[in-house]
Amino acid sequence: MTVAMGTSPASNFVGETFRRGDPGYDAARRATCRNRYLPDRYPDIIVQASSDQDVVAAVRLAGANGWSIGIRSGGHSWSCNHVRDGGMLLDVSRLNVATIDKQSMRAQVGPGCRGHELNDQLAKQKLFFPVGHCQGVGLGGYLLQGGFGWHSRAVGPACESVLAIDYVDANGELRHASPQQNADAYWAARGAGPGFFGVVTRFHLRLYPRPKVIGGKFAFYRGEHFEELVQWVQRVGPEVPQSIELMLIFSRNIPFIDGPGVMLIAPVFADSLRTAWRDLSLLKSRPRGARRVTPFIPMRLSEMTARVMHHYPDEHNYAVDNMWTAATYEALLPGIRRIAATLPPSPSHMLWMNWAPPPGRGDMAYSMESSTYIALYGIWRDAAGEAAASTWALDCMKAMEPHAKGVQLADENLGRRPAPFMATENLARLDRLRAAHDPAGRFHHYMGRVSADHDAQ
Repeated sequence: MTVAMGTSPASNFVGETFRRGDPGYDAARRATCRNRYLPDRYPDIIVQASSDQDVVAAVRLAGANGWSIGIRSGGHSWSCNHVRDGGMLLDVSRLNVATIDKQSMRAQVGPGCRGHELNDQLAKQKLFFPVGHCQGVGLGGYLLQGGFGWHSRAVGPACESVLAIDYVDANGELRHASPQQNADAYWAARGAGPGFFGVVTRFHLRLYPRPKVIGGKFAFYRGEHFEELVQWVQRVGPEVPQSIELMLIFSRNIPFIDGPGVMLIAPVFADSLRTAWRDLSLLKSRPRGARRVTPFIPMRLSEMTARVMHHYPDEHNYAVDNMWTAATYEALLPGIRRIAATLPPSPSHMLWMNWAPPPGRGDMAYSMESSTYIALYGIWRDAAGEAAASTWALDCMKAMEPHAKGVQLADENLGRRPAPFMATENLARLDRLRAAHDPAGRFHHYMGRVSADHDAQ
């Protein structure tokens, strides 16, 4: 296939391009995924944009050659949704500038800006934004798929704090979208994830005063307490203050535990120590038998994020899946027991998070959540660990499908297990908008999808 306009998208293009077969192509493709378990998919061309105008030129190049486009901003998509066979892979990770205006409580960030980097800048000015829990997450994909981040139980998923976007549409035109201008694109950009019909080059964000107290309380249990802890977390879930993110991590490598164990984690964001202690008093009802329990430990958010990365090491292979559910403990118990019985070696693990969303959200594409979030991370480094970890998450989530409401796009595996990720009416609206704004299918659609209209709890 002939590439129009030469090797680069335009004469004033300042980024780089790699066509399949070129020196550097495979390194550029591999660099777009944090997951070392790279899919066997090969774009025709990889474009590394360095400016808004680079993105405009790239989209026009794709149009001239009839290519569909996959977009990468940070590369934390475990399924590497952006890497497709044929077409263009547009890497916007170099659009990473963040500008903060404390007076207006607003920020402008490029899609390649990493959440932990934005947090570091905000902390210096005593400001806050609900960035992701892991280091290195590019804000582009994170905000488009909803933004399931720190303190989101209180301030909402991060996409609710997106005030406007700048984006390049399917025709290669740079546009601005807000509730008053190009409102269809604004609605879709808050939750459509990889199904968005444009390339975001800048997000305009609402900022918040930084909580005066940030930290957490932890308890460590042997694996034999796993079921009891799950039952307790689900029972107290509706009572957990919004200041707390109550989580369980089940792994074969938990501190202070010899063998499989469970870590109970309670991060807290409060305006005073007294409020933090009051809200954490809920943990007094936790099951007995912990090997170690910490007091409340004040921490910087950057330190908490760094500790999370213990469970998500670099240079590893990942096979991940998840579910939103409101099913009862009794209904989930067979699946929970299967997860425990087949748990691969560390660092593979299960995450259970109490969510309990409020009754209503704003008018946006994001529309899939429930009282409990369960995510499985099969993680391995070499061939010896692949057999146990590569299908564990998929198999366990598939067995629990009857009790799932849907999945969160952050940790989805739609290419191998299609599942609902948006309310049926929202997905239908998104389909209509895509047909109107991207009739030629310039931007790749989801790798798999099913309707949310089923009998799941």
